[in-house]
Amino acid sequence: MPRQVDHESRRRQIAEAVCRLADESGLEGVTLRDVAARAQVSMGAVQRCFGTKEEMLVFALTHIGERVAARVGARIAASPAQSARTALGHAATEVSLLQEEHRAEARVWLAFVAQAAVSPSLAEIVRTNYAGLQALFTRLIAEATEAADPERTARTLLALTDGLTTHVLIGHLTPAAALDVLDAHLNGLWGPAAA
Repeated sequence: MPRQVDHESRRRQIAEAVCRLADESGLEGVTLRDVAARAQVSMGAVQRCFGTKEEMLVFALTHIGERVAARVGARIAASPAQSARTALGHAATEVSLLQEEHRAEARVWLAFVAQAAVSPSLAEIVRTNYAGLQALFTRLIAEATEAADPERTARTLLALTDGLTTHVLIGHLTPAAALDVLDAHLNGLWGPAAA
């Protein structure tokens, strides 16, 4: 009897291979042949899971977004008694991908964001991820501050976290300096200027 393959598990395995290759050489280094080799599956297995390279990239980008969202949710849930201010700080820190253990994920995310500028299907996934994070930030800001416009404040914070990721990856800022910028911004939200 042939062995049953968990299709969804195989797709995630392939997505992880895409991410590892993208981390090493950007999305231009992601070929079906290399993905198959890295995932330790046949080319046919990759093609059965994904009809096109674009479909494979969309799935991999969705996978990354889900990982970041899950990590943000877990960080917030880990301390249910925490204030909205603390939860916002934790969420912003996770989204900024500044920690060393998230550096590869940050490189992959930025490779996808760059490709999304010319790929409508990838752009849709990026917009969806940003919208979900912005909604979370908006809710936490509304709970934690007296900001006149929590949604605009959330957009600003999301843009800041995203920008800090880039600044750290290219070496313009150290992770410590980027965290200092983020902390200063968050501390500014709690003052009278946020009202």
